[in-house]
Amino acid sequence: MTKTFLSYLLAAVFASAPAVASADWQAVEEVRPYSISGTTGAALYESIGARGPKAGPAGRVIAHTTFKLTWTRKYETQGHACVITTNRPKLIITYTLPKPSAALPPAVGSSWESFVAGVQAHERVHGETIKEMVKEIEVMSIGLTVADDPDCKKIRVELTRRLGEISDRQRQRGRDFDKIEMGDGGNIQQLILKLVNGP
Repeated sequence: MTKTFLSYLLAAVFASAPAVASADWQAVEEVRPYSISGTTGAALYESIGARGPKAGPAGRVIAHTTFKLTWTRKYETQGHACVITTNRPKLIITYTLPKPSAALPPAVGSSWESFVAGVQAHERVHGETIKEMVKEIEVMSIGLTVADDPDCKKIRVELTRRLGEISDRQRQRGRDFDKIEMGDGGNIQQLILKLVNGP
């Protein structure tokens, strides 16, 4: 349940617009399944271990959430200052989840549906924290002004610094959530035990 964070692409698109945050954007959320096999809960979980997505030093995981974030942004000189007057995000969140490659026996199928629903609910929490991060970036940066910056160079350095702080907070939230969910007696551990010990 770890996340891979794609780099921000900071795109400056020059078009006149007032310095207000846009409320009309919506994140695109998509599910990318990967195939597993087995006719028992234990066999399905073993297949997850062999085929699950790789996520850094953690190795293979059951599922993960990634995102791609780009911005339409305008930097405008006002006197000797530089101001961000347009700042519209485009966010695509991808949830990678396991999916059996063949129909399951009814009892196993019921157990599997409970398991994967719980895993997906976990990943959706990560998705929500990503959306909250993007909203925080939007509010922070629209109208951001740096004095004595007629070439709009200093503002980019300042924006990058603030983006790093917000991103770090979001990542820490994800780590804290995973620590609780996957710790002893945690929700994910319980889901795994029910699947493996079930039919």
